[in-house]
Amino acid sequence: MTTDSYFYDDKLAELCDEYRRHNGFNSQDYLTYGVKRGLRNPDGTGVMAGLTNICNVHGFMMADGERVPDEGKLTYRGYNVNDIVNACIAENRFGYEETAWLLLFGSLPDKTHLERFKDILGHYRELPPNFAEDMILKFPSADIMNKLAHSVLGLYTTDPNPDDTSLENSMRQSIQLMASLPTIMTYAYQVKRRAFDRQSMFFHPVDLTLSTSESILRALRFDMKFTDSEAKLLDLCMILHAEHGGGNNSTFATRVLSSSGTDIYSAIGAAIGSLKGPRHGGANLRVRAMMNELKDCVKDWKDEEAVYNHLASIIRREKGDGTGLIYGFGHAVYTLSDPRAVILKRTAGKIADEKNMNDEFDLYKLVERLTPTVMKEVKGSDKVICPNVDFYSGFVYDMLGIPSEMFTPLFAVSRIAGWCAHRMEEVTYGGRIIRPAYRSMVHKKAYIPIADRTGD
Repeated sequence: MTTDSYFYDDKLAELCDEYRRHNGFNSQDYLTYGVKRGLRNPDGTGVMAGLTNICNVHGFMMADGERVPDEGKLTYRGYNVNDIVNACIAENRFGYEETAWLLLFGSLPDKTHLERFKDILGHYRELPPNFAEDMILKFPSADIMNKLAHSVLGLYTTDPNPDDTSLENSMRQSIQLMASLPTIMTYAYQVKRRAFDRQSMFFHPVDLTLSTSESILRALRFDMKFTDSEAKLLDLCMILHAEHGGGNNSTFATRVLSSSGTDIYSAIGAAIGSLKGPRHGGANLRVRAMMNELKDCVKDWKDEEAVYNHLASIIRREKGDGTGLIYGFGHAVYTLSDPRAVILKRTAGKIADEKNMNDEFDLYKLVERLTPTVMKEVKGSDKVICPNVDFYSGFVYDMLGIPSEMFTPLFAVSRIAGWCAHRMEEVTYGGRIIRPAYRSMVHKKAYIPIADRTGD
């Protein structure tokens, strides 16, 4: 008997009603018992759960116990991400591999170490024998993020020593995962094209000499052609997505699982599942859907009143996905600015002219300018908000011709450097399993024999 043949809609509704009758909480209970929902303090800051040397995310100052908005700063191992990006642009070179080294080891590599690291990544870019056929081709998925998680878990079976959590083994596993995940992603996309889009798929031989961003663009394009500026634009996006502190949801998931002593594949698989969520990495897809609706509804993209009214209708839940959210705005830490969004906006402005997408770029900038006013006037919110990295990242990917279903997977392929760095830090120095407390709201009940139950 299949699930569909048993769980008819009326049966499902009945079961859900049964659940609702016996579950739920009074929102006041969270305040009564001092529960920090989402591991957040009452002022919105995160509960201090650990120490890290990997990254710092700065978005506000504290004065007399109050949050004071401040310009956002993002530092990797003490280095401002702006300095990393600007150096790569000034020297016209790729920077993601250098960033990955920095996050893993804590220092900037010299030329010899960097070239050796690139060679190692290139060597591990190819998947284990028959892995693509057995794990990806035979089990296509319409969602590439699910395929990434499934494949990462599958790599456990190809590892001769998967459960060893020593630093040496964790380092090997981390580098192999960082190298192979882009290949898994592009293969999963090609299989998805054939199985669900009824389009041709193509697997190009892996070129071990290319940078990570070059390898991705080469694998996605039928003719394997891309420009140097395109590859370096994607490389910049990957630098900005590589890490964002231990408290973001997917990295915290990595640390929670790692603290239990489980294998790296389980930990990274959980991180991918977290990043897929629309409240986390999946938000870039929501931004794109929101902007596509705006472009369809507002014919004159320069009409500020029409754009304002559309944004207001989103907040009133008349447009959009019904959540009342203008996606791509606001952040748990950043207030005045998200440095990643600032860099992406600046870079997008330079490329938009080349791609003949200035009108669309102007629309994004108009939404950025109007959103705080709409939030204040329609929603009555005085909260200082800014565009976050998700707002401009999808637009940049559009300029690169990258399909929307690849947006969040590209985030994962970039962020795995940070995940692995936090994994090694937690396993090596954490020392205790992460176990926060939940207050039980259950009251003692006398057991009722089944013959005496009324079904109420």
